[in-house]
Amino acid sequence: MTHPDTDLPPHNGWHLPHVVQALRESREVTHRVRHQGRLRELPSREVLTHIMQGLSAALFPTHYGRPDLNDESIDFFVGHTLHDTLGMLNDQVRRALMFNATADASEDADLAPRATATVRALAEQLPDIRGALFSDLQAAWQGDPAATGMSEILLCYPGITAIVHHRIAHALLRLGTPLLARLIADIAHARTGIDIHPGAQIGRGFFIDHGTGVVIGETCVIGENVRLYQAVTLGAKRFPADENGHLLKGQPRHPIVEDDVVIYAGATVLGRITIGRGSTIGGNVWLTQSVPQHSNVSQALSRQS
Repeated sequence: MTHPDTDLPPHNGWHLPHVVQALRESREVTHRVRHQGRLRELPSREVLTHIMQGLSAALFPTHYGRPDLNDESIDFFVGHTLHDTLGMLNDQVRRALMFNATADASEDADLAPRATATVRALAEQLPDIRGALFSDLQAAWQGDPAATGMSEILLCYPGITAIVHHRIAHALLRLGTPLLARLIADIAHARTGIDIHPGAQIGRGFFIDHGTGVVIGETCVIGENVRLYQAVTLGAKRFPADENGHLLKGQPRHPIVEDDVVIYAGATVLGRITIGRGSTIGGNVWLTQSVPQHSNVSQALSRQS
């Protein structure tokens, strides 16, 4: 009789006992990655994907939920969806709180009530998040002559999928769950090809057209009514380090993009520089210096007018 936790299947020449023992030594001794040396319950990407589907359905019920909803059934659907989704999120937040930098074993008993408070705070923000997303939808409608309506934008535009994920991830980051926020951001990245760090501050009326290859760094500050096209990078020019050569975390190193800026396809904007209000940055520009308000920058000031 075999024991499922200790006995191995026939090795068939693969020397499994030796391999399993070597992997244990790597996990436990030579190459440990376990948080603070303890076994932890990891958040689940699969569960978070379902949570984002549920939150999206609560925000836009007929588009991301059920198309057959009517005035009598829609509130019940939203309430039921939130009940189930927030319950799942509560457990994922509890797991994510274990990985905060200051977490230790003595704090584990406090995680459940902290998770509940975090999820309650997120739920209270959902109406404001939907308002911001509505402004993003309006920006897409006004900024893309190919758009035929709000439904097409919600269902077909990867930029909207990315910003839905980002606005929820950013809220969770501000509520103290950075690992969960990063996982949600990476789920959006995998789905859309758009990589937005959850720390980026993005104003209302934000529109990413086409979207593939867009990168927005952690400390970016983006104003209102900003439009980006595919393959735009808002990145860091250099990575400051301390006297021991260790990278300094959280330092402002990404661009500030003021209101009403348009950045065209392939542009690369690096460092803690400011793109002034109302400016246009042309395609494939490489920009590492600030530009004043209402600038037009093209290749070869790249040229500035």
